[in-house]
Amino acid sequence: MVDLEKAPPARSREGEPVPRADGEGCLVVAVRLPVRIVALVLVLPVRMAWDALVVAGRFLRDTVLRPVGRALAWLGRALFVWPLVGLWRYVVVPVAKGVGWLGNVLLVVPAVWVYRWVLTPVGRALAWCCAGVGAVLTALGRGLYAGLAWLARYLVVVPAGWLYAWVLTPIGHLLAWCGRGLARCGRGVLWCLGKAVTGIGAVLYWTLRILLVLPALAVWRWVLAPVGRALAVVGRELLDALGHAWRIAGHLSRAVGRALAALFRWTVAEPARWVYRSVLTPVGHAVRDTVLRPLAEAARAAGRAGRQALRSARLSVRQARADLRRTLFGEPERPPSVDRREPSGAKARTLGSSTTALTKD
Repeated sequence: MVDLEKAPPARSREGEPVPRADGEGCLVVAVRLPVRIVALVLVLPVRMAWDALVVAGRFLRDTVLRPVGRALAWLGRALFVWPLVGLWRYVVVPVAKGVGWLGNVLLVVPAVWVYRWVLTPVGRALAWCCAGVGAVLTALGRGLYAGLAWLARYLVVVPAGWLYAWVLTPIGHLLAWCGRGLARCGRGVLWCLGKAVTGIGAVLYWTLRILLVLPALAVWRWVLAPVGRALAVVGRELLDALGHAWRIAGHLSRAVGRALAALFRWTVAEPARWVYRSVLTPVGHAVRDTVLRPLAEAARAAGRAGRQALRSARLSVRQARADLRRTLFGEPERPPSVDRREPSGAKARTLGSSTTALTKD
């Protein structure tokens, strides 16, 4: 039986009932059942049409689409895959191996020989020359660096240190003392400005809060939130009603399908099977035993008689042709017959003479 009542409340892990976000009153409970009945009436034809389409689609898939797909797959393999595999296996791979062997013989081996016996000795000679030149340039660079460092120390570093110690440091101290005084004055001015800005901000804050925030909060709390809760309840009930209606329609559609299948089986399939088993099969056996088998025997007998008649006619024609030939051309000459049978003694003498001749030879 399908449950049309309210679902039991959800429970937490500890077993305590979880309170719902929105309260349900008696009006919601009273409206739920009519809404679900109306939804069932509206959804049932759609669900039955959907189930019929599903059955038709499965039948079409099993009887048409799947065999056609298998035939197309076999045709695709025969037209594309197998020729490409044969081309790859018997044409591309041998040609690639031949090209690779030619590339190895014509390019790789000469390149390795040139690298080993030409480029390597030349590179080592150039490296030795560059090392010598680098040593000479390093010695010259070190001497030049030492001279430039001595000149920079006594022409730049020493005068700069004296200038920093006796000129820039006193001036910096004086500027720092003046900056501290200006900073104290600026902090006082900024404190005054901060107090003024704080007072103006407090006035603007309370003005905006009283004129905008509090009215908006009241509208949200006392108008929008209740309306949203009501709409949420209505939407949830509609979704629940549609879900229940869809499930109930599925059960009803399944029951209707089974009833139609049973009706078809008991009105068409079972009578047809009974007629085939109880009427057509005995009638067929009777027709086979009383009509078809005698006809087959008669046909075989007629065939045998016809073959015998043809054989007799053929023998008669052959005899008549021989008599006519004998009448026109006479009896043909026959070679004398030789009796190949010899007595046992003669055969023994013949074998003994042949054996003696072979021994003498």
